[in-house]
Amino acid sequence: MNRSQTDPTLEEACVSKGMRMTDQRRIIAQVIEQAADHPDVEELYRRASAIDARISLSTVYRTVNLFEEAGLVTKHDFKDGRARFELIPDEHHDHLIDIRSGTVIEFRNEEIEAIQEVIAKRLGYRLVDHRLELYAVPIEGSDRHKK
Repeated sequence: MNRSQTDPTLEEACVSKGMRMTDQRRIIAQVIEQAADHPDVEELYRRASAIDARISLSTVYRTVNLFEEAGLVTKHDFKDGRARFELIPDEHHDHLIDIRSGTVIEFRNEEIEAIQEVIAKRLGYRLVDHRLELYAVPIEGSDRHKK
């Protein structure tokens, strides 16, 4: 889910939180911001080191952990053994994960959102947050998944 032009960049958000921004952190922030997928640390490292060969894998690990602790990125574990990262979204969305290809599809469904509220209320709770991840395989013969 893309940020609007008026939202601060990840780098600007880091600076506003008092984080020192090195050239390497700036590059890693830009790579995360430009990612249309949900890359893991190794993929972030591959992309960042293509821009600046001095960036090490440990620098990427430290930087994403720093960004996560600052509440600027969120970590997902889509049951593939890899922690994946994305910017904190502007608006809530859920994920459908194709377990064959690893493709992550973001979606929002108002019916699901409403049902979750109803379930929490029936159980005597007020929902304050949730995370929904659907794990799926393509339907055989579906035109949607042919390349």
